[in-house]
Amino acid sequence: MDYMTLKEASKKWGISPRMINYYCSSGRIIGAEKMGTVWLIPKGAEKPLDGRRKVVKK
Repeated sequence: MDYMTLKEASKKWGISPRMINYYCSSGRIIGAEKMGTVWLIPKGAEKPLDGRRKVVKK
């Protein structure tokens, strides 16, 4: 399986590496694994929804 780092995911999703670190540690990114001090995120992982924003359905 191919993985990306926090920095790569932050460029892909347009959010800070710190926010992605929070998502990983809280289990919101499926398949993310911690190897030592580095989070490895699957390349096909979906960006979690931001719980601070309300989703409007049309």
